[in-house]
Amino acid sequence: MAHERERDHVTGTETTGHEWDGLKELNTPLPKWWLYVFYATIVWSIGYWIVYPAWPLAADYTRGIWGYSQRERVMEQVEQAKAAQAGFVERIREASLQEIVGDEDLRRFAMAGGRASFGDNCAGCHGAGAEGAPGYPNLADDAWLWGGTLDDIHTTLEVGIRSGHPDARVSEMPAFGVDQILSREEIDQVAEYVLSLSGNATNQQAAEAGATIFADNCAACHGENGEGMTALGAPNLSDAIWLYGGQKADIVHTVTHSRAGVMPAWSGRLSPETIKQLTVYVHELGGGQ
Repeated sequence: MAHERERDHVTGTETTGHEWDGLKELNTPLPKWWLYVFYATIVWSIGYWIVYPAWPLAADYTRGIWGYSQRERVMEQVEQAKAAQAGFVERIREASLQEIVGDEDLRRFAMAGGRASFGDNCAGCHGAGAEGAPGYPNLADDAWLWGGTLDDIHTTLEVGIRSGHPDARVSEMPAFGVDQILSREEIDQVAEYVLSLSGNATNQQAAEAGATIFADNCAACHGENGEGMTALGAPNLSDAIWLYGGQKADIVHTVTHSRAGVMPAWSGRLSPETIKQLTVYVHELGGGQ
């Protein structure tokens, strides 16, 4: 005997006959157009599996009728790009840094390549715009620890700073507090003197006392007037540009514990042509000497 169909008295829709805790399920099938699209995607997927590489196997994958490979296509495009750049790369390999900057075509190519390499290798520390961060120098200003000429920048990129490279640039500032070279009071006084070099001292009497301490302990590297020495990687202390912060507490910490930032040597990691392009890019960011 046929079961009598039941309709929901509110909506007038047939029910499925299922009921949970007094709630009855309405029989509302999916729209026909939706079902047709769903079936079409199934057919499409089967065709895709046949035509294109699709199924992974133990050591390989199904190649498909067309044998198409997006990876191979990308590699072809990369090789085409390398071939198109080969002439410029060769010219950069043979040219000096000054010749690259003096040749407008080479300079543009070097700037484009340097910008890409900077984003891949340098921006993580120096920032996308080379604006730097505490402990990481701003490369877009005119303050340079090791010099800002093309040759200076190239050398720094090649050998790094305290990088372990045999020719790495190394400067060693004593930890005046940890090594008990200066007392707490003397460190406080020399910090006031250092602040006075940029007109920011808060205790003039302490700054005057710190001048003698500075002359005896710091001037050999930073210069008599704190103007710095790029040959030693000693920063200019009179320009109010601070790598580790210019507040008194920051300076006291630096004098007490010293600083020893590290930059990797890029020779051996990047090609000589890439290092040249990076040199040109960094030099032209706005602060090259």
